[in-house]
Amino acid sequence: MREALFAAADIWMIAIGLICGVKFIRRHHNYLIGLEWIIMGMSGTNFLIYGLTMAGPDSPMFHIAFFLDAFSRSIGFTLILVLGLLVVTHGYKPTTRVEVSAFALAAVLGFCLSEYAREIGTPGKAFLLITALATSGFLCYFAGRLWEIGERAHAGAVAAVTALNVVVAAIYDFWRIPGDDANHTLFYTLALFTWGLAMLVVYRSYTAFATHNSRVGAGIDPVGTSPVH
Repeated sequence: MREALFAAADIWMIAIGLICGVKFIRRHHNYLIGLEWIIMGMSGTNFLIYGLTMAGPDSPMFHIAFFLDAFSRSIGFTLILVLGLLVVTHGYKPTTRVEVSAFALAAVLGFCLSEYAREIGTPGKAFLLITALATSGFLCYFAGRLWEIGERAHAGAVAAVTALNVVVAAIYDFWRIPGDDANHTLFYTLALFTWGLAMLVVYRSYTAFATHNSRVGAGIDPVGTSPVH
């Protein structure tokens, strides 16, 4: 049952990451969030195969999973997400240099935090927690902006997934769920479901914000259309 729930949560995150990632690029031309969502989907795919095949820590999939996890937790699901959301909240237009630099920084930090995790130790874990909390702070601001423009359902959804994400980030490296197994199956099931839900909520909320901007003639994200159902 635990393995089935883990697989379902992982497949859920994979589907949301790949589908919404492509839509971010095709509908909104937002490569920052779009590519990060696709990377999350690819990470979930690798993690699913790793889990179902019961590959060991010597498997290349283990190192890939560790790297992609550090990639997203350090810069991808944090700084890159915030830069992408600034497009609709502040009319920010990232240059290609900024986009490439952000992903390059994520790759470097992802490599360092995954390959030298033992050497870095607690400071590395603390850094990942701080970035997650800082991003959650911005998401609360994003929820507030959604509330101001009348998108209260989306605002509530963003606030809810932000709270879930804070819980996941807080217990990731510092606390084990009672009754969980050595592979942290219960935790990863919760985390994968939360990340998938967060990606879906962010996509729908972004689309709603872009629609509002287009409707009021703000000139921000003119390709935005009505929220996807």
